[in-house]
Formats: sequence, structure tokens, C-alpha cells
Amino acid sequence: MKSSIHPTDYRPVVFSDEAAGFAFLTQSTAQTAETIKWEDGNEYPLVKIHISSASHPFFTGEEKIIDTEGRVDRFKARAAAAEARKEQLAAKAKKQNAKKAKKSEK
Repeated sequence: MKSSIHPTDYRPVVFSDEAAGFAFLTQSTAQTAETIKWEDGNEYPLVKIHISSASHPFFTGEEKIIDTEGRVDRFKARAAAAEARKEQLAAKAKKQNAKKAKKSEK
């Protein structure tokens, strides 16, 4: 195995999800200038995170399908517009057929 390819600063670090009020202690090489006093009385480096298993919708059971690009809405709008256009053309054809039928009766 090659020497000096593995990180040398692997140490205990506290990751804190402040939105959920959740923190956990694990091993990491993440760099940070902040520290926190942990439950065991020792001081550890602190890394603040925005999303953790305590706040992510997949893990909390509040998962929703979010269509950020609006593809579903655009598809529904195109389908509704196509249906409206189809009805307009059908009404127009019906009107023209009625005019032709009237002319042929005369």
C-alpha cells in the first residue's frame, strides 16, 4: 500500500444541524475554526450543516415530490392547450359543415 496517501488529520468532529437541533460526534477530516464542548466534557471541532437525517424530508417521512423545473406543470398546460385547440377546430368544422349543408339545401 502506498504511504502518505491517507489523511493524517482524521479526528473526532461534531456535526451540528442547527435547524433541527441535532448534533452528532463522528470521525472526520473536515476543517473548521469553531469548537464546541460535547456531552462528555471534551472540546471538539464543530462543523455546522444545513441538512441532516433529523431534518431531511426523506428521513423524516415528509417526502414530497418537488418539480423544481416545472416540467409537470408545462406538460399539463400543453395538454390543456391541445385539448382546447382540438375543441375549437371541432366547433369550427361543425359550423362550416352546417353552412355547407344549408347552401346545399337551397
